[in-house]
Amino acid sequence: MSSLVAALVLAISSIALLGAAPANADACYTWDRTLRSGSSGSDVAELQERVAGWAGYGVNMAIDGSYGPQTTQAVKNFQAAYGLSADGVAGPNTFAQIHALQDADCSPLHFSWAEVDGGCGAGGYSGGSVSATTVRTNLLRSMWRAEALRHRMGDKPVRVTSGFRSQSCDRAVGGSGTGQHTYGRAIDIVPVNGNNTFCNMARTARYIGYGAIFGPGYPGHNDHVHVDIRSGRTWSAPSCGI
Repeated sequence: MSSLVAALVLAISSIALLGAAPANADACYTWDRTLRSGSSGSDVAELQERVAGWAGYGVNMAIDGSYGPQTTQAVKNFQAAYGLSADGVAGPNTFAQIHALQDADCSPLHFSWAEVDGGCGAGGYSGGSVSATTVRTNLLRSMWRAEALRHRMGDKPVRVTSGFRSQSCDRAVGGSGTGQHTYGRAIDIVPVNGNNTFCNMARTARYIGYGAIFGPGYPGHNDHVHVDIRSGRTWSAPSCGI
């Protein structure tokens, strides 16, 4: 009888493990409650960071930990884009989709920290216009919006050619030394293997919450699209009608 009980316990334990959330769901961040309009807190800010690229045309959504109308719309658009019920409430299905898009280091699935660390061959996140911690926070937000951009363009590959730059690096490549790259807010992106066009990237970026977009027709930007998460709106890609 004791061996039978032991076998049953083992079987029940195995079933429980099979039904448990995958381990990678907890590797970066785990939400422990459903979030909806009126919710507030650090868990809302974590959600906002990941869905800000879905807030809508020209909407540069604040990451403020307050679940208001913009967050509700961003969640609805995210849900619709990934085939979920678009009710604007972030629950288990929404979080599961985010986890499916998220690597253990919190970066989105199709972008990596290695792509966006210091330019000019330096690597790292120091020497910018803000602390390395703030640089990393800004870069993470930039990468999650790039993930939204990629999905909106049909999941065609996009590559980051420049992310964070130290002030000295920014000056070395002709910048002011205090530009958006030195804050970690900016990335320069290009299509991979001709799977997209610069103009399509620039036009689509208008829906992703970027404060600045510079692309074809803007001086020095015919071979890439610069996007950044500064406040306000500065868009210029004349060859693309922007």
